[in-house]
Amino acid sequence: MSKQIRFNAFEMNCVGHQSSGLWRHPRDRSWQYKDISYWTDLAQLLEQGLFDGIFIADVIGYYDVYGGNVDTAVREASQIPVNDPLQLAAPIAMATQHLGIGITISTTYEHPYTFARRLSTADHLTGGRIGWNIVTSYLDSGARNVGNHELLEHDARYERAEEYMEVLYKLLEGSWEPDAVVRDRERGVFADPQKVHAIRHHGKFWQVPGVHMSEPSPQRTPLLFQAGSSGAGVRFAARNAESVFVNSHTLPGLKSYVSTLRQQVAAEGRDPQGVLVYALITIIVDETDEKAQAKWREYQQYISPEGALALISGWSGQDFSAVERHQPIEKDTAGGIASLVNTFAPQQENWSVQDLAEFGSIGGLGKVFIGSVATVADQLQYWVNETDVDGFNLAYVVAHETFADVISWLVPELQRRGAYRTAYPPGKTLREKLFGQGPHLPGSHPAQRYRDPAQYADQPADEEVKA
Repeated sequence: MSKQIRFNAFEMNCVGHQSSGLWRHPRDRSWQYKDISYWTDLAQLLEQGLFDGIFIADVIGYYDVYGGNVDTAVREASQIPVNDPLQLAAPIAMATQHLGIGITISTTYEHPYTFARRLSTADHLTGGRIGWNIVTSYLDSGARNVGNHELLEHDARYERAEEYMEVLYKLLEGSWEPDAVVRDRERGVFADPQKVHAIRHHGKFWQVPGVHMSEPSPQRTPLLFQAGSSGAGVRFAARNAESVFVNSHTLPGLKSYVSTLRQQVAAEGRDPQGVLVYALITIIVDETDEKAQAKWREYQQYISPEGALALISGWSGQDFSAVERHQPIEKDTAGGIASLVNTFAPQQENWSVQDLAEFGSIGGLGKVFIGSVATVADQLQYWVNETDVDGFNLAYVVAHETFADVISWLVPELQRRGAYRTAYPPGKTLREKLFGQGPHLPGSHPAQRYRDPAQYADQPADEEVKA
């Protein structure tokens, strides 16, 4: 029996997302991102295809590295305009019964106390189908526009994120005991105040002395996603994440990442197979290889290399407008360009900036699979078997055509091979559907240490204690 493959849809509350310029395609719907019907239609399509969920990315700020300004990003719709992701959770949940809803929120720009309430609210309104993609943000423009002089250094952002998680765990897991809400009409007691605890958190970055404002939601702590690939990011994921997203254009690179992550998860005392890993890819599939290649060539007519360079400049921190488009980039060149070339095409000796722009115009930083149902199914199964990845985070080229093609062509073929499920598993919450266990974080997760009410009850409410 082949290992079953999992799919998430990789989306963003913006135009285009990972495929620059494709909003101009006559069949594309991404410009409708601001309409609820765009999201409810997509959610119902994904549920028909038995996807684990829809994963909604986000950025705080805009891409202004290319050319030193935001003009190109605005003109080409390079992830701007972009709307808030969390507000999509309720309409998606109302249109579906099973689909998970992963929302990206930054620990750098959200206060943990107010965010905890927003997170609990979303988990209540979705019946426990919400997930949180934990990010620390990477755009200087975001930092400047919330009043900071510059973006906090990379590892320092993860240090803040660790304390952020501690505050969240205390609020979501420890502040309200499981039986705090009694709803006793006879006594006129809705919740027992003896079972609702001030968390008394006094740390390096946050002071949160009081109680959580929301009663416990179906999952208490929504399912935890994370997408860090740096050393600090992998360590953070190994401690906290239940599901991890990774970008890798090469099979050896993906295999190495998955192996390293699972080793670190085990070192944290957690089940290394209990963390699901999804690789970012884009699939262009049709009945035959020839038809799929023809579809790819059609898409190429609409790409925006300059829009792609606006994104790539933001991702790498290097202004690609300052480099001659057709100048070869040597693999041993220092800086962000060489790093990206190594990521995209490690076997390619020389690439130009134009090559990089055209390559990244479809699928962004993810690998692109093009072919017939048999060809793509073979490739996906091979990657899963060779790398121990659990599934794929699918980006689209044309909304919603790319996902419709995967569901009509590829899903039935994988099901025929026994490599894709034929029905959703039991359970109401996202955590139950993904792991087949209970709705709450398992006892091996570090959040469990904050569940004991005794740790909150021994001190006066105003006493300063170290977190």
